[in-house]
Parts: sequence; C-alpha cells; structure tokens
Amino acid sequence: MVIDSNRQETEVLVVGGGPGGYEAAVRAAQLGKVVTLVEMDELGGTCLQRGCIPSKALIHSAGIVHRIQEVAERGITVEGAVKVNAEQLQVWKKKVIGRLTQGIGFLMKSNQVTVVKGRARFTGPREVQVEDPQGGSRVVAFQHCIIATGSVTAELPFLKFDHERVLTAGDALALKEIPRHLVVVGGGYIGLELGICYRKLGAEVTVVEAAEQVLPGTDPDLIQVLMRKLRKLGITVHLQAKARGVGATGLQVTLGDGQEAVLDGDRILVSVGRKPYTEGLGLAAAGVQTDVKGFIPVTDECRTNVPHIFAVGDVAGGVLLAHKASHQGKIAAEVIAGKKSACDWVAVPAVVFTDPEIAYVGLSEAAARAAGHEVAVAKFPYTASGRAMTMGETDGVVKLVANKQTGVVLGVHMVGPEVSELVAAATLALEMAATVEDVARTIHPHPTLSEGIMEAAQQIFFGLKGH
Repeated sequence: MVIDSNRQETEVLVVGGGPGGYEAAVRAAQLGKVVTLVEMDELGGTCLQRGCIPSKALIHSAGIVHRIQEVAERGITVEGAVKVNAEQLQVWKKKVIGRLTQGIGFLMKSNQVTVVKGRARFTGPREVQVEDPQGGSRVVAFQHCIIATGSVTAELPFLKFDHERVLTAGDALALKEIPRHLVVVGGGYIGLELGICYRKLGAEVTVVEAAEQVLPGTDPDLIQVLMRKLRKLGITVHLQAKARGVGATGLQVTLGDGQEAVLDGDRILVSVGRKPYTEGLGLAAAGVQTDVKGFIPVTDECRTNVPHIFAVGDVAGGVLLAHKASHQGKIAAEVIAGKKSACDWVAVPAVVFTDPEIAYVGLSEAAARAAGHEVAVAKFPYTASGRAMTMGETDGVVKLVANKQTGVVLGVHMVGPEVSELVAAATLALEMAATVEDVARTIHPHPTLSEGIMEAAQQIFFGLKGH
C-alpha cells in the first residue's frame, strides 16, 4: 500500500492507538483485513504514555521505599536514610514506557498494520482527512472505521490547569522533584493512587473529596480497610469537602462541617474524572451521534448509529478501563470480519493500586440485594492468612457475594496485598457462572493469598442447608 500519496484506501481504519485501538488493529489484521491506524501521539495512548504504566512504575518504586522503612522489626536494616532521586526515577519510568511503545510498534509491523502519524478528522461517512505533524495532509478512505480516541482529564472551571502548580495526573507523573505538600482534589482511584505514591516518597498529602467516602461506589467494607491505612500513612482526607479555587496561599476549600480552610499545597493534583476525547474529530460529518456527555453510544457489537463505524474504549462510555477498551477493540474487529461476536458485561474487573490494593468484579452486596437476589455473604480477613502474615501485610479482606438459593457467585470484592493479581480468578468464576461449591472444592495452593477466595466460598457453601 502506498502511504505517501495524498489519498489512500483501507478496509479498516482505526482512529487512536491506545489499548482499544491497537488491539482492534491487530485483531482485524489477524482476520485478514487491510488495516490503517492513525495516531497523533505515540502508540499506547494515555494508558501507556501518561496513565496506567507510568503510574504503576512510580507506585511500585514508592512501595519499595516504604517497605525498606518498615522491615526493621524483622532484623533488616539499611544504614543511613533512604534517598529518592526523582530525576533518575523519571529516567527509569521513561525507559519502561519506551520499551513497551517499541513493542506495540513491532506488533503493528509484524501484523502489517499501516501506522499513520497525525490527527484524523471525518470529512464524510467513508473518509477522514489526516493532518500530520509537519503540516501535510492526506485523505484516507475506508470501508469500516473504529473510533478509539479515548478520554482526557476533566477540568474544573475554577481550578484551571497551569501544569506547574495545578496539575493533571500526567503532570504529576512527570515531576522531577517530590512536592512538599501535594493536595489532591478528587478521591477517586487516580487521586488516591498518586497521593499514596507521593506520600511514600516523602510528601505531605491531603485529599479533598466531595462525596461521603473515597472511591464512591466501592463496597464500604473495602473502604474501611483503606481508610485505616491512609490514616496510618499520615494522609489527611477531607470528605464532603469542596474545592473553591486557588490563591497565593493555597487551595481554598469548604470542609464537610461548613468551615472554610486554605490548604497550602505547593502542588495541586486535580483528578475529578475524565471526558471523551472527540475534539476536532468531525463526528457530525460522519453522522455519528453522541450523548449529552459527549460519549458515543454503541451496541453490544460496538456499532455506532452509523453501522459501518464502530467506537470502543473510553470514548464509548461505560467504565473507563484499559482492559475494557482492549476487549471492545477485539469485538469490533471480529464483527467487521463477519464473526458472531459481542460484548457480554457479566464480569468486568476493576483494580485500584492503592495501599492496600482494591479489586472487585461483579455485584456488590448492596447491588445484589437491589437486583432482587437473596444473598449469602462471607468475609475472610487477611489477619487469618498465613501468607499475608509472612508478608507483614494483614490489612485486608476478601468478601464474596453469592445467591443463597442457587449458590452462584455474584461478586467478589477484595482489599489487600496483590489483589490486583487475584481478581482474574474471581472474574473467571463469574464468567463461567461458577457456584460457591465450585470455588470451595477447587484446590488452592498453600500458603498463598488466593486461599482467601476459597475460604470465603467455603464459609457460604458449608453453611448452606445440607452441606
């Protein structure tokens, strides 16, 4: 295919090279389609370049620093103070990102996906114009299109980003010095992850959250464990508090009791959600409709209202998670290739890389009751886990929710060390409609953290009548 002409044609055009886009491109190519992917930045999207990967690189490093300071009671000591070179940490983070970016580039090349760098804009229902960084442009005509442009950080009108003092998450991930006092506006997963990270690296941290709890919507039993750890770490959390603006002396807030206060943060991280990225995309020219919030509604096949145009990932709404985007990307590619494929959202796991970690899948206890289930609930505390004790990390609990009549597992909610790695097993249980007996009778290795899921299942199964 000629890629340096002013016009080219492709069977499948993918707009956006994040987890949804590049997975869609690879799958479509595997299924025999001629694929062109347009990305205005580096491959990998927000997740790889400014989100999931860089944040986990810093979070893991901060965890090492913190653990070194905690192990003295085990007879492990480090002479002198632990020092953090923030600039070198950034160098290492960029090296990780670079290697993964190269890996995606190799995937594109090995699957014969044509990658065009530039910004795409629909000029009709069957073509886009791509403006490249050098000022040139080309028209790409397509038979099918997958929109995977993702989302961007939402901005508060009274707290505009200046990217020096008032920061996006991407800004916070690129700091070359540890803040003296980081004030986090928004107690969602991004704000808490980065707040804990910088607290472990030595910053004073204050979180301002407008809701009654951090991580709104998360099971309160998990939040209770997390809040204990936040207090232990020395992180101040103001609930039902609202930021009002920023002045020379700091962030102006109204606290939950109605009192006015000023938080003297030298850095202010605003993390109050994300919005779909469709700016300049020209959706109207393609006839693609959006909802009142700007998201693109899609069917279970990821089709928009224009049948040959699909949308996946954050731009399509729902839960804004990288693995959900990847899953949708593959579905869209398979549908385009004529396969019977559709999204079935029985089990979409969520993970929060706080300390302790939080992970869950399926219905919460409250949601299960609201849906009309007669529920059975069991909790297994990490204080009873031999593996957790050997790790010195007993802050945690596994909570399993099941239908009391059928024994079918409805949800698994966990807080504790490494639950991000355990939730896949719980997701498989829900995907296969497993019962508590299935889980209880599955042999789990000992001593491991995974036993907690089995123990919770056994509590319910052995407690059911006749067992």
